[in-house]
Amino acid sequence: MADGAAKAEEYESQHVHQVYEEIAHHFSATRYKPWPIIAKYLQSIPSGSVGVDVGCGNGKNMTVNSNIFIIGSDRSESLVKIAADKKSHDTVVGDILDLPHPLGQFDFAICIAVVHHLSTRERRVQAVGAVLSLLKQRNSTAKSDKDATALIYVWALEQKNSRRGWDEGGEQDVMVPWVKKGSKTSEQPDKIVERYYHLYRKGELEEDIREVGGEIVESGYEKDNWWAIARRCDQRVENQLGPQ
Repeated sequence: MADGAAKAEEYESQHVHQVYEEIAHHFSATRYKPWPIIAKYLQSIPSGSVGVDVGCGNGKNMTVNSNIFIIGSDRSESLVKIAADKKSHDTVVGDILDLPHPLGQFDFAICIAVVHHLSTRERRVQAVGAVLSLLKQRNSTAKSDKDATALIYVWALEQKNSRRGWDEGGEQDVMVPWVKKGSKTSEQPDKIVERYYHLYRKGELEEDIREVGGEIVESGYEKDNWWAIARRCDQRVENQLGPQ
């Protein structure tokens, strides 16, 4: 298992992390507006709440609600620097499978378009557990609208109406090209780099959340993504944090 985890980590380093470092500024320029459900979720968080944006990218979601405080983390140092320039919240470099945040201390968390970059189900489930482990634990069995929750987004397999054309029954593990624009002044040509994605089929994200003892509050589909809001429910959340 350790050898498998090492190979997966090396694969992700090459086909995810190094790519985002290379395209960070161009990528950031194309990411400037929160999606509607993300904005709605963040606006619904009570004033004074403190949360985490795991995989914050350029920080575009961190300024949606000025009445809450968000700590952002991302594996890409270049994207963290861009997010830090917003100077409205704190940001830190950190991997989703080795988060620098204290466990069980946050009122909410968001994890947008991150988990699908992990190359094995074990690592994806572990990542979901890591996000949920950041949430404050419910003090009783009574459910409350004030329970700490996490919003998680992943790319969907079912995208037949998108330009990509993926759909049910297709390959779930894919390489997605990104055209890195060259420099006109130095006559540097465009360059195509590829990122690894696991495309989630309908219901798969909910399965991963339940696997770690999370409870689905709400889930759905938006902009070629599956999303879910989940509560942390039992000890299996912490159990996911061990080495795979």
